[in-house]
Amino acid sequence: MSASAIISENPLLQGSGLPPFAKIKPGQIVPAFNQLLAELDQQLASLEANVQPTWKGLVEPLERLTERLSWSWGVVNHLMGVKNSPELREAHETVQPQVVQFINKLGQSQPIYNAFKALRTSDTWATLESAQQRIVEAAIRDAELSGVGLKGEERDRFNAIQMELAELSTKFSNHILDATKAFSLTLTTKAEIDGLPLSLLSLASQAARAAGAENATAENGPWRITLDLPSYGPFMQHSTRRDLREKLYKAYITRASTGELNNNPLIERILELRQELANLLGFKSFAQLSLASKMAPNVEAVEALLEELRHTSYDAAIKDLEELKAFAAAKGAAEAQDLKHWDINFWAERQREEKFDFTAEELRPYFSLTQVLDGLFGLVKRLFGVTVSPADGQAPVWHEDVRYFQIADENGSPIAYFYLDPYSRPAEKRGGAWMDQCINRAKITENGVTAIRLPVTYLVCNQTPPVDGKPSLMTFYEVETLFHEFGHGLHHMLTKVDYPGAAGINNVEWDAVELPSQFMENWCYERPTLFGMAKHYVTGEALPEHYYQKLLAARNYMSGSAMLRQIHFSSVDLELHHRYHPGSNEKPTDVRHRIAKTTTVLPPLPEDSFLCAFGHIFEGGYAAGYYSYKWAEVLSADAFAAFEEAGLEDEEAIKTIGQRYRNTVLAFGGSKHPMEIFKAFRGREPSTGPLLRHNGLATF
Repeated sequence: MSASAIISENPLLQGSGLPPFAKIKPGQIVPAFNQLLAELDQQLASLEANVQPTWKGLVEPLERLTERLSWSWGVVNHLMGVKNSPELREAHETVQPQVVQFINKLGQSQPIYNAFKALRTSDTWATLESAQQRIVEAAIRDAELSGVGLKGEERDRFNAIQMELAELSTKFSNHILDATKAFSLTLTTKAEIDGLPLSLLSLASQAARAAGAENATAENGPWRITLDLPSYGPFMQHSTRRDLREKLYKAYITRASTGELNNNPLIERILELRQELANLLGFKSFAQLSLASKMAPNVEAVEALLEELRHTSYDAAIKDLEELKAFAAAKGAAEAQDLKHWDINFWAERQREEKFDFTAEELRPYFSLTQVLDGLFGLVKRLFGVTVSPADGQAPVWHEDVRYFQIADENGSPIAYFYLDPYSRPAEKRGGAWMDQCINRAKITENGVTAIRLPVTYLVCNQTPPVDGKPSLMTFYEVETLFHEFGHGLHHMLTKVDYPGAAGINNVEWDAVELPSQFMENWCYERPTLFGMAKHYVTGEALPEHYYQKLLAARNYMSGSAMLRQIHFSSVDLELHHRYHPGSNEKPTDVRHRIAKTTTVLPPLPEDSFLCAFGHIFEGGYAAGYYSYKWAEVLSADAFAAFEEAGLEDEEAIKTIGQRYRNTVLAFGGSKHPMEIFKAFRGREPSTGPLLRHNGLATF
C-alpha cells in the first residue's frame, strides 16, 4: 500500500461527522496533521488570492477551512482530556506548535481582515441577519486581538509568545495530572479508616486492587486514598484521623509545586508572556485584553461586583467559622479554638449532619446515575418540550462507560445528540467536569440540497464510578455538577442559529456562557425535579420528605464561605493579570497571600501552592476571567427568579416561561449580545438581588 493511501485512510482526516474513536491511534496524529496543515495552507493562500468581501466569498469558504482544523484538533484535545497517555502527549506536543503557527497565520491574514472590514462597510451589510453581523464583527475584533495590525519584529514576537503559551499550558495541565496521580496513601489498619463511609472504602479498595493488591476488600483493606476528588473529598469530610487529614491536605495544596513537576516557574513565565502580549496589542494589562471580548465593560465593573459580593459574604464567612469553632468545642475537640484547614471540612460535615440531621452519604442510595438522568430528562421535557432518549451504539465511543443520547423536539424529530462520560478515571482523565462541542449546528448545502447539520456535545464528569456491583451512587454535589454541565450542553444543542460561528456557545461572551449551566443547578432543589429522580436504587422508594426539607435547609449552609472562596479565586486571578508585574520582588504566591487578607477568614498556609494547580487560569480559558462564574451567576439567579415569581407549582406558567427561555437564552446562542438576550427573556437588566437571596445572604 502506498504512503498516500495509508494517509488517506487516517481517521483524523475524516474532517466531519462523528469521530471514529475506536480507529484513532496516537501514531496517526503526526502524519494526519502534516498532511492537513499542508492542505489548509494551500486553501488559505488560494482564499487570500481570490477573497470577495461577501458572505459567500469570504465567510463560507473560511468556515469550511476552519471547521476542518477544529474537527481534527478538537478530537485530539478531547482525547488528551479523557484518554491521556504518554504516546498521545508526545504526538500532541509534536503537532501543537504547527497548529498554533497556522492559527496565528489565519488570525493575522491581512487580505481576510480587509475583506471583513470591506463587508462591514458594504451595501449588503444591512441585509445580513444579526447572527451574521455578530460573526463579522467578532472576526474583525478577533483579528485585531490576534495581532493582525502588528508588523515585522512585533508580529514575530507575538507569534513566538502564542506558541510558548500553548506549550506552557499543556505542560501545566500535564504536571497537575501527574502530580495528582503520583501521590497515594495506603491504609492497612482499622484505626486508619475510622469514620470513613462504606462508599469510600469500596472505592479505596477498588483503587488498591487496581494498584496490585488483588485481594483488597472494602471490609478488610488495604485501602488506597488518592488526591482524585471522589477519594480526597470524602476522606477530608469523614476521617477522624486528624494526622492523616493533615497529610492528605498538605499533599493536595502542594501538588505540582516541587521537583520535576513544579509549576511555579511556569506561572511566572505565563504571566510575563501574557503581559507582553497585552502590551504588544496596546493594552495596559492582560486583564484589559481579556475583557475586550467579554460582556463586562471593564476591570472596574468587575471589581465593583466582586467588592459588593465580598462585602456581603465576608461577615457571613466569619460567622460561619465562629459557629464551627463553637460546635467543635461543644464536641470536646482539642483543636476547637485553633481549627486548621484540614479540620474545616471534617467539622463542617459533622455540624451539617447534626444541624440538618442527615449525612451526604445517606443520600447517595437515592441518587443512582440512572435515576438522576431520568429526573434531568424529565425536567428538560417539562421546561423546553424536548425528549432525551438513549442512542447507545449509534456513535463510536472512547471508553466502554461512555453513553450516547438523542434529543428530539415536540414532533419527535431529532435536533441534537450528546456523549456522556460520567465516571472518574484518574489514570487517564483530567479532573473536574466540562462540556465541549463535538459538532456545531449549521445549514449545509451539498449537491443542491440544503439540510441542517445537528449539533453534538461532549459532557464529561468525574463522579464516583460503580463499585462492587452497585451502580454509580452520586453525592448531591455530583448531581448539581451533572445538571450544570447539561446546562452548557443545552445551550449548544437547542440553538436555532444556523451559522456555526454563532451557533450554541460559539461567539457567546465568556462571562455570559455560564448562565445556562448555573441556571440548571437551581432546579436540583425544586420539588418535582428532585422527587422525579431521588429514588432508592434497590427498593425504588422515593426520598423521604424529611430529607428534602433538610436538603433545602442545608442549601445555604456556609454559603458565605462558599461565595467568599469564589471571590478569593476571582480577585487573585484579576490582580495577577491586571496590577501584578512579573519579575518584581513580589511573587505570584505573595500576591495570593496579600489578597487572602481580605478574601479569606482562615489565611492560606505558608506552603499553600494552590496556584500551581489553578488549571482554570493557567491551562483553561479563564485567565482574567474567573470572575465569569459570579458575573454569570447574577444572570442565572435572576433568570431562575422569573420562574419563582410565576410560581414553581404553576405548570402552565413554568411551561410558558420555559419556552421563552428556550427561545431566547438557548436559541439565540452567540447571535446577539448577552445583555440583549437577557433583556429579551427577562424584560429588564439583571439585578444581584436574586443571587444574594438564593444564597441566604439577603432577605429581599
